[in-house]
Amino acid sequence: MIDIDSWIAHDPDAVTRTELIDLKQRADSGDSAARAELDDRFSGLLEFGTAGLRGEMAGGPFRMNRAVVRKAAAGLVDFLQERVGRDALLVIGYDARYNSHDFALDTAAVATAAGARALIFPRHLPTPLLAWAVRFLGADAGVMVTASHNPPRDNGYKVYLGGRAVEPEARGVQIVPPFDSEIAARIAVTPPADEIPMASTGWSLIDESVVDAYLERTKSLVAPAHASDLKIVHTSMHGVGGETMRRVLEGAGFTNVHEVPDQAEPDPDFPTVSFPNPEEPGALDLAIAEAKRVGADLVIANDPDADRCSIAIPTSDGWRQLNGDEIGSILGEQIAKIGAITGGTFASSVVSSRLLKEIAHSHGLKHATTLTGFKWIARAPEIIFGYEEAIGFCVDPEGVKDKDGLTAGLLFAYVTAQLRSRGLTIEDQLDNLARAHGVYLTAPVTIRVSDLAIMPATMAHLRANSPQTLAGLSVTEVSDLSEGSPELPPTDAVVLLNEKGDRAVVRPSGTEPKVKCYLEVIEPVGESIEAAHAEAARRMAQLQKDMSAALTLPA
Repeated sequence: MIDIDSWIAHDPDAVTRTELIDLKQRADSGDSAARAELDDRFSGLLEFGTAGLRGEMAGGPFRMNRAVVRKAAAGLVDFLQERVGRDALLVIGYDARYNSHDFALDTAAVATAAGARALIFPRHLPTPLLAWAVRFLGADAGVMVTASHNPPRDNGYKVYLGGRAVEPEARGVQIVPPFDSEIAARIAVTPPADEIPMASTGWSLIDESVVDAYLERTKSLVAPAHASDLKIVHTSMHGVGGETMRRVLEGAGFTNVHEVPDQAEPDPDFPTVSFPNPEEPGALDLAIAEAKRVGADLVIANDPDADRCSIAIPTSDGWRQLNGDEIGSILGEQIAKIGAITGGTFASSVVSSRLLKEIAHSHGLKHATTLTGFKWIARAPEIIFGYEEAIGFCVDPEGVKDKDGLTAGLLFAYVTAQLRSRGLTIEDQLDNLARAHGVYLTAPVTIRVSDLAIMPATMAHLRANSPQTLAGLSVTEVSDLSEGSPELPPTDAVVLLNEKGDRAVVRPSGTEPKVKCYLEVIEPVGESIEAAHAEAARRMAQLQKDMSAALTLPA
């Protein structure tokens, strides 16, 4: 337990310091809820991992606040200067969440006081712009202050390495072990937050030409002088992607773009959605309503920091939101046409559809299966495209070696326009892929928990009691990935396959309190694609029931 009085005395932020004093007084007066909250806030220092920091904004060492951020910045800069020298170059970006700008300025002040060079974006911008800047400017590291699609109360601190700090293929990619633990060790020995030296000036603003260079590069993803009257509805989900997405689309010839009015401007409260994640049920309701109103051809939705991209399309049965695997297969087929000439590797996470591997091989390309997260996907050798089912897509790894919802949205719009010019739709393209490779139907089963101890208990129960049949077919293989495999390093996941190749991958979430199960059914297409879809849907329904039962702990 971290000393409460000492932390309060050294908290540099009057707001969180006052908040903690009040909480401690209520706890000392016998308020049991205040005591439990205080104990939680002081249960340790917010853990710095491969995702950097992420947590609820409030006072105390186990929350996101200026004291925690200053210590994180000091540890990161100490790590960088030992690795590359005192003149380490750090670039800093931030979103429009509460406190993001303050956290970014504190990081610049800490870095500058330590003798490092700090560059900060002049305004809130999407995460892909920070990832771009790390590579474009040759920075040794980048910090993006964002909690992506987390609830309004949260914020985060994402770290990229680049420049002289890592090998060329890892520049501009989020950190992986052992860098996280090395930085965490330095954070642990930093002085109290108010004793960390802070510069009042000395950092520089990133020039607008860096943004312009990113926008210019996005044009290379489509044919020169391309123009289209494709009618697009875009939502930035109250985040920071709206302006940049419009400029990306317009620069590539898409000028008929309609924003969702109630979600167009950044708003840290995310008032029109219960959860600012485009994957969540209902999150696209306003966008689809706007698409119906204007007669749109396509909906593009970004999460609040615009590193993810969701898509909805009109069908004969109404508007339908595509899942990440469907979007990934459409983008993969498009990029494979170029990759067939240039060569390269497609990469996708172990929980994503296996269809991408078939697409890659059909075009003479290599494929790599990785652990979940773009910190692993982007490290695939010779990568030219990567994705994960959680609507993350990397369509231009030479520019942004991370997921980028802006360029993914642009490329999807281009594919849609190209298909339309031939009298085809996205649904037609999905059917074409099914005829070539089979129906690859994916769906999730998610077990949300209130007690984090249930997550390891659920994984242990599955390992000890794995089902003998799935979707009415014998289970032929159970792989415990905690032991590692020829393709993957050890990770906490279990993979089950039945005799038809239907698959379930189960793992605890790394960012949310839930156990996630990723299901996939493969059904060859014979004379009737409708029959193949129907059979795949039938087995998927049974597979979902079977895995829900397998993940339910005994009473």
